[in-house]
Amino acid sequence: MVSATTGARTRAHAADTATARTGVVALLPAHEEEAGIGAAIASLRGQSEPPDEIVVVADNCTDRTEEIASELGITVFRTEGNVHKKAGALNQALVAIDPWLSDDDLVLVMDADSRLDPTFLHGAKRALEQPEGTRRTRGGERLGGVGGTFLGGPGGGLVGVFQRNEYARYARDVRRLQGRALVLTGTASVFPMAVLRHVARARREGLLPDKSGAGAVYDVHVLTEDNELSLALMHLGYGILAPGECTLQTEVMETWGDLARQRSRWKRGALENIVDYGLTRVTAPYWGRQVLSLVGVLATLVYLASLLIAACVGWRLHPFWLAASLVFVLERVVTVRRRGWRQMLLAAPLVIEMVYDLFLQVVQARAFYQVVLRREKRW
Repeated sequence: MVSATTGARTRAHAADTATARTGVVALLPAHEEEAGIGAAIASLRGQSEPPDEIVVVADNCTDRTEEIASELGITVFRTEGNVHKKAGALNQALVAIDPWLSDDDLVLVMDADSRLDPTFLHGAKRALEQPEGTRRTRGGERLGGVGGTFLGGPGGGLVGVFQRNEYARYARDVRRLQGRALVLTGTASVFPMAVLRHVARARREGLLPDKSGAGAVYDVHVLTEDNELSLALMHLGYGILAPGECTLQTEVMETWGDLARQRSRWKRGALENIVDYGLTRVTAPYWGRQVLSLVGVLATLVYLASLLIAACVGWRLHPFWLAASLVFVLERVVTVRRRGWRQMLLAAPLVIEMVYDLFLQVVQARAFYQVVLRREKRW
């Protein structure tokens, strides 16, 4: 275990081992992650192009996270006085390693409960290490970061099944859009160091929101630091991408309560992020998606109300509602085809997965309510 007295030496070692070479430094922010830290490290070492350095950013850990990482030969960076969770921990680590990295070096930020597929870093480096001037997204922007598309890990019973199907549908959408993603997911993303320095500089110069006034890479006063950083990159003229090779697996929420807390934070964080940036060319599509999500809630309520009324007054199979139901069924089945016939059968009855969709919509409605009333933020 790394003691408090050796914290400074740990931070120095984290920087020294990344000295003056072009390559990839992987940062794993970890708080009480003894159960999954070993698997996350193994997935990094199992990359077809492994990172040059792996640093576990231990944030207020009281379990064996630091000890396990040290036993595996991994550099441990211990945060000091951090009260800003993941964003604050990453800011401290980035400040420590900044003097020893060149602009061309890449920084992988990866959750400690994620496991990268073997080609993740190869795909990220291939996208990001193109000669300056040719590195572009489909929209023509300079590429500021590369994220991954994730599938859900095992466990969680029925709620876990629902999450894995949801993640599979999102990954399908990203593939169909040739890597155009809405956000560089916090589960795993790669950034050129020059871009991260640009973000910090832009915050200090007032070009980006900086509620803390610290001029750091991550905004520590938001609930979804990955979403906010994605918006920051796009406002600076960078594009974001999720290449097909950049895939990973992340943990699913084990209970309905945990899922509700996670999704409430995601939704509320996304809403507050676009409120902070206001209506701009970048945020306009995100505002549009929020409007569509509200419309989706209303459409679902109308559909359910029609079914309830039909059940009360006697079933009469109207061609319009029959067609609408068949479209819903087809979409549910086709979008989980890669997960196998069992998941296709689960999706076909429609009403089973509708329970999950309704649950998420209730959580979203609650998040809207909290933002409007400016209720206290909670993790």
